[in-house]
Amino acid sequence: MPEGHFHYVLLAGLAIALVIAAFTDIRRRQIDNWLTLGIALAAPLFWWAGGVSLWPGVAIQLGVALAVFAVLAGLFALGWMGGGDVKLLTALALWIEPGIFVQLLIVMALAGGVLTVAMGAWHVMRRQRDRLAVPYGVAISFGGLWVLCTHYLPRTDFTGILG
Repeated sequence: MPEGHFHYVLLAGLAIALVIAAFTDIRRRQIDNWLTLGIALAAPLFWWAGGVSLWPGVAIQLGVALAVFAVLAGLFALGWMGGGDVKLLTALALWIEPGIFVQLLIVMALAGGVLTVAMGAWHVMRRQRDRLAVPYGVAISFGGLWVLCTHYLPRTDFTGILG
């Protein structure tokens, strides 16, 4: 888990990058390469600041990211996922511990389902005949922010204040 102030600065930077990814995906249906590259390149700083060992820690993170990329690249090839989404999730896999990454995927899938239903309803109400384009970067960012808030921020004990 996070150690020291620099670690939290990096987490704040990741959170800001996820918010930017969500907004650009809503606005332009695109997640910029510079953003996902920045997330990926900052991961080694995050590992260093957190004291992650090269073996097996970093090796596992890289392995999970490679597996995520392989699966998502297949989905991209089938036209089921956008390239920016593939890159964003792969970059996140470099940051998030594997067990927690599964939680990110579950929250992302739930948020993506809600987003798809909402976008579909909006699409039908406006009687648009073009193909529905769901900005799935929003769901990915939501899952990432959920995990950051629930697993990487320090726990606050309010018992002294409230009790």
